[in-house]
Amino acid sequence: MQAVNDTDITVLLREIASGRAGALDDLLPVVYDQLKSLAHRRLTREYDPSTLATTGLVHEAYLKLVGNADRIDWKDRNHFYAVASRAMRQVLVGRAIARKAIKRGNSAERVSVDDFIPMSEDRADELIALDEGLGELSKFNPRVAHIVDLRYFGGFSISEVADILGVSEATVNRDWRVARVWLFDFMKGVPA
Repeated sequence: MQAVNDTDITVLLREIASGRAGALDDLLPVVYDQLKSLAHRRLTREYDPSTLATTGLVHEAYLKLVGNADRIDWKDRNHFYAVASRAMRQVLVGRAIARKAIKRGNSAERVSVDDFIPMSEDRADELIALDEGLGELSKFNPRVAHIVDLRYFGGFSISEVADILGVSEATVNRDWRVARVWLFDFMKGVPA
């Protein structure tokens, strides 16, 4: 297979936005390995990783992306991967919420990734609190919240986040420190 460059992804994203039939089908093979790498990095940090778990998370996140692809003004590959990390966050948080609802005896539809990503009750609570904290943080500092999304849920490095956001690595490092302190304080105050 021919190496794919950033321009190829950007062209496909613009074709999706313009409504070209088949553009979504063309995109998945181009971005699949990178999405799988992002999912694997994320799952390796928090869960018991396996190829199936990584694949399940990628598929669930991609389905979210496909559902909204024609409503997003895709800028470039960095924008795509930033949105993909947010989709992975939504899948994992949705799974944590469903797990809590099932434990309380409520009926909740389980997503397929649920069967492959083991999550303790404490981890589910922490993930839900983190999601709530990011929601609050994004109200007054969206860039800092976005950095957490990219670092924590997307597994991007400091330099990758700087590239995606078009800011310096020093800015990302500073904002990352601020975010961790703010979220730690927020999560201490969230009732379990």
